[in-house]
Amino acid sequence: MRIISGAKPSGKLHIGNYLGSIKNWVKLQEDPKNECWFFIADYHSITEDYDPKQKSKEIFDMALDLLALGLGPKKSVLFQQSRINEHANLGWIFNTIVRMSELERMTQYKDKALVQKQNVNVGLFDYPALMAADILIYKAEAVPVGEDQLQHLELTRDIARRFNEKFGKIFPEPKSILTETPRIMSLTDPLKKMSKSGGEKSYIALSDSPEIIREKIKIAVSDAGGKDKRDGGDNLLSIFNAFTQTKEEKTEYLSYKKDHEAGKLRYAGLKPRLAELIADYFADYRKKHIEFSKNPDYVKKVLAEGAEKALAIAEKTLKEVKQKIGLII
Repeated sequence: MRIISGAKPSGKLHIGNYLGSIKNWVKLQEDPKNECWFFIADYHSITEDYDPKQKSKEIFDMALDLLALGLGPKKSVLFQQSRINEHANLGWIFNTIVRMSELERMTQYKDKALVQKQNVNVGLFDYPALMAADILIYKAEAVPVGEDQLQHLELTRDIARRFNEKFGKIFPEPKSILTETPRIMSLTDPLKKMSKSGGEKSYIALSDSPEIIREKIKIAVSDAGGKDKRDGGDNLLSIFNAFTQTKEEKTEYLSYKKDHEAGKLRYAGLKPRLAELIADYFADYRKKHIEFSKNPDYVKKVLAEGAEKALAIAEKTLKEVKQKIGLII
């Protein structure tokens, strides 16, 4: 099964990013039946407010992070979206198929337009058409996504179906592969999704040292107050459960959960243990990150070789599309 997914380079990766998508990517590439393609979605990242002087560093850092977490190049293909011009070319063709009313219904567009009111650009609005091209140009059969991307993927399926009906069948209708981890919420506001926009204390970056992790967990909200007073504790327990790897750790989680349900959970015991659990989980990542950072040429080589493989498929698909819609004479 051919699988594809991408991640935007827009600052440090945090545990919400990891649990929501990348952990699943690593798992999927371990199955020899899967052909996995993962890309750095840099074209998508420039629809947001960003510093152009930092963008190339963010792209490199994301490649470094993904390699340190265990992705590619022996088990999957890792590449940079903007190196494959065919993505944007197919995205333009899909612009003639997707309807304005469909894009206007996209929840993510509405949410992001509220956040960046001074920069509600066409790319932000048209994001789903390019996402459809990212997926369909490789004729992917499945896409690992978080719940917030399901609406976009359903539109991708609609675009594939509409193209096939109008011009002849080319594209499969890719299915979704959802992560098993529930949405991870902010450490400082457990009623909001974990995000870098909430400030450094609201998330745990994968690159955070054990000391920084301890401090962030120590001040994490455990009681949101009012009717939602349990949300902070629920969030901390959800994070704990997501990082359990052994039978003993799972038993430990169930004990904390039981105490929480009985209103007897002692956060003075839970928080240090949770910090330790997260720090230990990413110990190997931190070690590999240091190793790869000493060899930037290798990181760039992986991206270049990945782009070469991706281009071979993308060129073939785009030519096929152009023939179907009558652009090749």
